[in-house]
Parts: sequence; C-alpha cells; structure tokens
Amino acid sequence: MDPIVRTSRAEARQLLDPEFVEVGASGRRWSYEQMLAALPEMPGNAVNGPRYVPSGMTGVVLAPGVVHLTYETTIEGRRARRSSLWRRLSEEAGWRMYYHQATPAPSQGD
Repeated sequence: MDPIVRTSRAEARQLLDPEFVEVGASGRRWSYEQMLAALPEMPGNAVNGPRYVPSGMTGVVLAPGVVHLTYETTIEGRRARRSSLWRRLSEEAGWRMYYHQATPAPSQGD
C-alpha cells in the first residue's frame, strides 16, 4: 500500500505472482500485466495525497507456502473488505500475491 511501491512497476512486479488475478471493488477482473500497467495511476499513490489505511489484518496458513490474508481498507471515506492469497514458490522468489479480491463495505456499521 506504500505509494512508492504502487508507482513502481519494478517494485510491484516483485510482490505480484506472475499468475496474479484480482477482482477489484468495481467488479473488474485484472490480470498480472493489466495490474502492473494500471497500478501507477490508481488512487492511493500520491505520497502527500489520500492513502489506503489498512485495519483488522489477519492471516491464516492454508498449506505450506500459502497464506490467506484478510483486512479492511479506507481511503477518502470509502471502505473495502479485502482478501488475498499469497504463495511462496521458492526462497529466492519470496512471498507473492497470487489472488486478491476487494468488496465495497458500508461506511458505517457492519
């Protein structure tokens, strides 16, 4: 969520799995290449501008080398519930996001 990472395709490439897929809060499906191309222009990228604020982050190990991460974000009063799968294929590659989904959440309450 760091603007420096979000605006750098090289940095983002190291965090996204080559088989990455996202279903965004808008319902749009994003591939690895589409996300790398669009990420630098997406909201939350200005160092001095609005940023995503995460909360309630929890992770569960599903299998060796696979973690399910859930959390919520807020940016400019808009909330989203987020779920991502991270996998580690090798020590050298490190952890990479394999799948991500965002679901809009009400601004108040449940």
